[in-house]
Amino acid sequence: MTDLLSMLANRADADPGQGLHDFAASLFPICRSITGDGVRQTLARLGERLPLEVVEVPSGTPVLDWTVPSEWNICDAYIRDAAGRKVVDFREHNLHVVNYSIPVRAKLPLTELKKHLFSLPDHPAWIPYRTSYYQESWGFCLTHRQLESLADGEYEVCIDSTLQAGSLTYGECVLPGTSDEEVLVSCHVCHPSLANDNLSGIVVAAALAELLRGTAHRFTYRFLFIPGTIGAITWLARNHDAVGRIRHGLVLTCVGDSGGFHYKKSRRGGAEIDRATAHILHHQSEGAKILDFSPYGYDERQYCSPGYDLPVGCLMRSVWGTFPEYHTSADNLDFLKAEALAESLQVCAGIFDVIENNHTYRNLKPHGEPQLGKRNLYRSVGGTNPKQIMLARLWVLNLSDGTNSLLDIAERSGLPFNEIRHAAESLMNADLLIPTISPERTTL
Repeated sequence: MTDLLSMLANRADADPGQGLHDFAASLFPICRSITGDGVRQTLARLGERLPLEVVEVPSGTPVLDWTVPSEWNICDAYIRDAAGRKVVDFREHNLHVVNYSIPVRAKLPLTELKKHLFSLPDHPAWIPYRTSYYQESWGFCLTHRQLESLADGEYEVCIDSTLQAGSLTYGECVLPGTSDEEVLVSCHVCHPSLANDNLSGIVVAAALAELLRGTAHRFTYRFLFIPGTIGAITWLARNHDAVGRIRHGLVLTCVGDSGGFHYKKSRRGGAEIDRATAHILHHQSEGAKILDFSPYGYDERQYCSPGYDLPVGCLMRSVWGTFPEYHTSADNLDFLKAEALAESLQVCAGIFDVIENNHTYRNLKPHGEPQLGKRNLYRSVGGTNPKQIMLARLWVLNLSDGTNSLLDIAERSGLPFNEIRHAAESLMNADLLIPTISPERTTL
């Protein structure tokens, strides 16, 4: 049986959360966008850890109802005052430029320049994050204190960028299992220096892939590192065959702050991934909240669009858009917590332990309770909670009629899935259970 939680617990890392934080810190300075060299640099770092295929899709390619946009890259950007001093400098923080700004070289009076400036009056020390992906424009983001300090006069504006035919880039890591049925794990790689809303999902997904590489697993796992929205749409347009093999899926975002866990269910609402995640969060994270599906959010809304209706949910800690630091310079490496990253990885490992091991069994001695004492399965139980282990065995025997899965039994008994799984294993070894053939799964 696959046991990712045990593998995680037995790893040699003295502080796995710090390792995740360090990896995020190495990626933090890169200026990412929905296309361009920042995405390529990020994927190159991931490729040092994972067997990653990097895919380039040319600008202008039709993808579903969309078109792959022109590629954007930036070298430098600044605003100089009349004395020649840089009052806003992209090289000090890459949020200072509106992402996807067209190239500009101009001199403007402050009244005209202000039409292209964005700040946060309620958080005067923070820089906002703004984009102009699908309309040609330009702008700068700055702290409100910087904005208020600008004196009347003429300013020199430079945005040394390119917006031209190129490609959209995404990364794909496929880890084959004993079955070609797939589990999809997706995270976005399109944000510049934002730690929780971008990098947390990337580093947890990468660590989960590394963990899965070290064990035999039933499902084939497909990890996507893609630009938000247009990346998922592009992948879906190009991978009809793979789409039909997806049985479970998870979008990871905002999993590195100190907030409590939130899980947004798939469009189906009762898919196995929804139940598995709710079960793990109930037993592993006090106060976690389960949210109903809505067609607004991250890339789960693409995977759950009605033409696909894939069983893909979204795992978060603080929900995007609800914490003040969201899409600002305050979403930095200090906001990202090593212990939160480690806990998020542990939750993901628990979810996939359920998915991997959720089998259905049939009791071979269903007429009355079988005598467990003569099989050394009654009262001679070791472990930290012998009563609970015994209770798990009784629940498994009673509900294993060939129709109830282990997750069904865990939910009905209120016991952790791991206890139910280990109970099934001990009963199998005592020739009291046999696995049944899983019902045919629905295909697209």
